[in-house]
Amino acid sequence: MLRFAVTLFAVITSSTCQKYGCLEGDTHKLKPSPEPNMHECTLYSKSSCCYADFTEQLAHSPVIKVNNSYWNRCGQLSKSCEVFTKKIECFYRCSPHAAHWIHPNYAAGIQSVPLCQSFCDDWYEACKDDSICVHNWLTDWEWDESGENHCKNKCIPYSEMYANGTDMCQTMWGESFKVSESSCLCLQMNMKDMMAIKYLLSESSEESSSISSSEEHACQKRLLKFEKLKEDEGEQTR
Repeated sequence: MLRFAVTLFAVITSSTCQKYGCLEGDTHKLKPSPEPNMHECTLYSKSSCCYADFTEQLAHSPVIKVNNSYWNRCGQLSKSCEVFTKKIECFYRCSPHAAHWIHPNYAAGIQSVPLCQSFCDDWYEACKDDSICVHNWLTDWEWDESGENHCKNKCIPYSEMYANGTDMCQTMWGESFKVSESSCLCLQMNMKDMMAIKYLLSESSEESSSISSSEEHACQKRLLKFEKLKEDEGEQTR
């Protein structure tokens, strides 16, 4: 049954890719395709918008920089905070679903990707004691002639820069993400996303900005079934 769930994810991914392709970022492919030798971002290995060699930059801890963007301008990220930062980086660079939320004025950007409240709260909790010097990672850095980022302001704890998980998710990457009103029709950057993505990418969801009760109910039902399958799979491997 778990194998069926993975197959469903691959089918959904394939149909989505044909319609949306990939973002136009500097590390993106034109179209998603399998990348079996991913060093990191393995969630997207069956259909990826990034090449496996890109993920080498994320495969070790601590991550110093990704391309020319340094992650350690206020000291190395804690292990827990780094995990969430990698999830966001992997989604933007590698997810074949990201282009569904392509920014209307910037083909390499995303806008209003729905994140689960629990994901944002956990992300904030993981990073709150780390330090940061920019409120918006996309616009607030000072970039030198070589394209490397530098702080314009002093480093302060995440807990002082952002009020809570919602504030962090909805401002850290500009308009890229929003906190969803739903607890199911949203992304958590893990295998559970395969249950939500079917509804998030449906025609009815595209045509309406609101979440219907029937979609929410169907998603919750599928999510519970998926979690039960995972529990059963875990018991069988013990």
